[in-house]
Amino acid sequence: MTAGTGQQSRPGSPATGTTWLVGDIGGTNARFGLIAPGGALLRMNTYASDDFATIDDAIRTFLDTTGDLPRPLLGALSIAAAITADQLRMTNHPCSSSVTGLRDRLGFERLVAINDFTAVAMAVPLLAEADRMPVGGGAPLARRTIAVLGPGSGLGASGLVPAGSEADPEWTALAGEGGHATMAPASDRESAVLDLMRARFDHVSAERVLSGPGLVNLYNGLAALDGVPAAPYTPAQITDPEIGGRDRLCREATEMFCAMLGTVSGNLALTLGAQGGVYIAGGIVPKLGSRFAESAFRERFEAKGRMRPYLASIPTYVITHRLPAFLGCAAELAKHAR
Repeated sequence: MTAGTGQQSRPGSPATGTTWLVGDIGGTNARFGLIAPGGALLRMNTYASDDFATIDDAIRTFLDTTGDLPRPLLGALSIAAAITADQLRMTNHPCSSSVTGLRDRLGFERLVAINDFTAVAMAVPLLAEADRMPVGGGAPLARRTIAVLGPGSGLGASGLVPAGSEADPEWTALAGEGGHATMAPASDRESAVLDLMRARFDHVSAERVLSGPGLVNLYNGLAALDGVPAAPYTPAQITDPEIGGRDRLCREATEMFCAMLGTVSGNLALTLGAQGGVYIAGGIVPKLGSRFAESAFRERFEAKGRMRPYLASIPTYVITHRLPAFLGCAAELAKHAR
């Protein structure tokens, strides 16, 4: 996945309204909600992204379902897209748009577009204890950098850097392309799978293995290595415990996925100095539940030689909040409203 921020306001228009639009648009699903300015969720719906030719169509469909609720004048969209100035182009979907054009066509006074994992990162300071599941040990240090990543249709990555004063803390979300960093193997079996993938792809990034399509790539690679036919499984079938109980390659692909996510998470923690913790989001890992906690993820996260003690002190969490991107969008709108 990609990163960036874009915002457009009509000159001279006040940023007011009794409801705000928030959205989380990915390659698979598009979720929209109406919230009160204080953050309370008033209405939400989820749609298949492929059901709409444009982002406009998806938003209009949602707004047509909001009944007597006031029509929003402010909106923030979390999008799995490259957002460059006024332009956004989705990474794993053919949709693209101008933020200004989208704002004008919808009749909004202000519309903000942020990368999907920038939005998730902005949500982290707002999470309650019940919104996260710890995996392994470690304890966060106050006002230290936080890393955020997560597999879904692609692999998103971001971070939060503390800003402001201790009395009035603020956070700055980092925009980057971490999901497209080169994937490194940590075992002979992983190396063999990645060798097969290098014959197919010009560049084998972390996203090529740590995503829904990545799970299929891992499964197909393992089948090819073992000389057995690959079944036409979906990512959800590969991680299904019942199917994994009878298909060892599905089980191994899921285990390899978790271990490789540990490798990438440890790399990100070292790169950012994420002593505030590492948070895993996305549509895949939360559904694994206890299987993820019992996987090789944490061992691989810490397996960095001389840096093992440093990483052992950093906590890792799975975000279990159902709509973290909505929290991040609401935080962005509140900032602009101020």
